[in-house]
Order: sequence, then structure tokens, then C-alpha cells
Amino acid sequence: MAYEHTNKKGTKYYLNSKLVTLRGGKKQTIYYFSRSAGQNSIDKMPEGYKVVENERTGLPVLKKK
Repeated sequence: MAYEHTNKKGTKYYLNSKLVTLRGGKKQTIYYFSRSAGQNSIDKMPEGYKVVENERTGLPVLKKK
């Protein structure tokens, strides 16, 4: 089951992660929310992060604690 967050407007978002390669060749994991659970969905919140919502749009983002 994918990690789910419901924002203040009642919209459900699912947490996803993806391993990307930066221009310098360094590999980094990025986290993002989407409205549907897909192949990149993860089951739990990564350690050291918390969910914060954009006040205007309600879009959730992960922020380091």
C-alpha cells in the first residue's frame, strides 16, 4: 500500500520516489507526490522528512525535519 496524504482540500496524494542522475554524474533519490499510486509509489515516509502543504495550492511536498 502506497503512503497516502490527504490535503486540506480533501484531495488524496501518493508518495513516489525515483533515482535520478544529476549532470555531474551523481545519483540522487527524489521524492514527489501524485494523485494516483503508480509503479514508483513507496510504502512509508523516508526517515528525517515531514509533509508540508503549499498554503495556496494545497500541494504536499516533503521537507527535511
